This record gives sequence, structure tokens and C-alpha cells, in this order.
Amino acid sequence: MAPALLAAAAWMLAAPGHAQQAAPSVERVDPVRDSAAIPLRPDDRAPDREVWNRIFRGELVVRNVTHPTLTPVLPNPAMATGAAVIVIPGGGYQFVAMQNEGWPVARQLADRGIAAFVLKYRTNDTPDDDAAMAAKLAAVFGSIGKPGFVDPTEPRAVADAAAAMALVRERAAEWGVDPQRIGLLGFSAGARSALEIALAPAGARPAFVGYMYGAMREPELAIPADAPPMFAAIALDDGLRGRDGLGLVEAWDAADRPVELHAYERGDHGFGLGRAGTTTTGWLDQFTLWLRSRGLLDAGA
Repeated sequence: MAPALLAAAAWMLAAPGHAQQAAPSVERVDPVRDSAAIPLRPDDRAPDREVWNRIFRGELVVRNVTHPTLTPVLPNPAMATGAAVIVIPGGGYQFVAMQNEGWPVARQLADRGIAAFVLKYRTNDTPDDDAAMAAKLAAVFGSIGKPGFVDPTEPRAVADAAAAMALVRERAAEWGVDPQRIGLLGFSAGARSALEIALAPAGARPAFVGYMYGAMREPELAIPADAPPMFAAIALDDGLRGRDGLGLVEAWDAADRPVELHAYERGDHGFGLGRAGTTTTGWLDQFTLWLRSRGLLDAGA
């Protein structure tokens, strides 16, 4: 989730009578047409309802996605490692945070020799009207922490993540990717989608999973004996997840599966590539070192 969105959610929770507060800013912008984007469901003739907005403090997001896509961001062949990461941004399944957790993350991975693929997945249906969308965001994020709050889900987003895995495997040779070294890197709601693929039947699972400030309270989760290695990161002052505990990491460890946890003192939710002035700015270097330590960045591995 976007840092600005988290800040607004925290403001709504802190303000007395937040349900009556003014709705957050949602500004319509021209659609982003990405010529490199590959349709994941090319035969689907559903109407295109996609809306691009700048929300709260100007972050670019997309919502009402009906035609999911995958955008390759490939490294210089001279430095390519053969590893690949499918990047799954967050957004509470209300939108896809393409700016905070999508394109810049992919470019940073490519700069490290890792082929990256940004997933624009299908989302929950939201009002086409921007003012109505602002009111919905106020209601959704105003309910955080209240009794009965349940995280939104979106099975179509999980299906799109699975389709992205299948596509990268299918075209691995074309993109210079080792099909045995394709992983997922999910943020917030995107982390939840990545987790579901990591727990799928063995043939559909990624080689590794990056779990960025996703839900940690997973008391009933059954971890397969061959679940992929996990890199998990969260800020302990996370306004959404900071009180979840670390049940998911503990479950992974109890199942004797490889897991590395980075719990940062500060950074809040939705820190993307890192929040200035906090150690969250080092997470991508640490993720890269973790991949290297497991031999996943060794050409010909």
C-alpha cells in the first residue's frame, strides 16, 4: 500500500468521528499506455473499465482493472543472472500501487541483473466516479482496527499471479530466465497473493517468495514440507500490521522451511523502496544478498 494511503488511513483512525471526515483526494489522470505490457487474458472481451488516479498526495495508481498485464523489465544481458522476480504491488485490492511498489522496484531489480516483471492484476470493483471512490476509500480504511474488520480479498488477483508465473516459465528462454529461478515479490495485498501461489500445488509454486509487509497473523496456515524459501520484511511501527505478531514467519520456521525476517524499527506500512530516514531503505540490497546467499543469482545455477 502507498505511504500516502497509510498516512491518510492513520489520520482517519486518529481523528475523532473519522467516519464524518472529508473523503481523501482522488484525482483522475490520463491512462498509462504501456507498449511493453503483455495481456494475461488476451481472449477476454470484457469492457475496459480501467481508471488511473493520483491519490492522497499524488501517487499514481490504477483501479477497476479488467485486463491484467505483465510488463517485462529486463537487465542488460551482460549482467543478467538468469534469476527472475514477478513484482506484485499492493493497494488493498482496491487499486494497484504501480508507482510506489511496481515500476521503480522492477527497475532496481533489473539494475542488479535480475529480470523483473510488473503485474497489473484485477482488483475489487470500485465506483467509476472519483468522488464516490474517495468516499469508499474513506470507509474501507476508516474501518481498519475496528471490531469485525476483515482484510479484503480478490481471487482474480491470485489467478493473475498464477498466470504470470506460467507465462514467465513459458517464455523463459526468450527472456534469458532460468525457469527454476523464478520468484515472487509481493507488497501488502500483493504479498497475500504471492503467499497463496507459494502454497499452491508444487508445480505452480515459485522458487522463492519475497513477503513485504503482508499479513503476519496466520494461525491456521499449513506450510507444505517443500514450501519455497521466504524473505519477509516489515516495520515494527506498521500502522496496519505492527500488532499482528510474526505468526507467518514462525509457521514457516516450524515447518523447517528457509525463512529470513527483517523487522525494521521504523518505516510504517507501504514503505516501497524504503522510507527516507529509516533502515527500510536497505531492504532491496538485503533481499539481493539473500538471493545470492542461496545461489539464486549464480549464472548457470
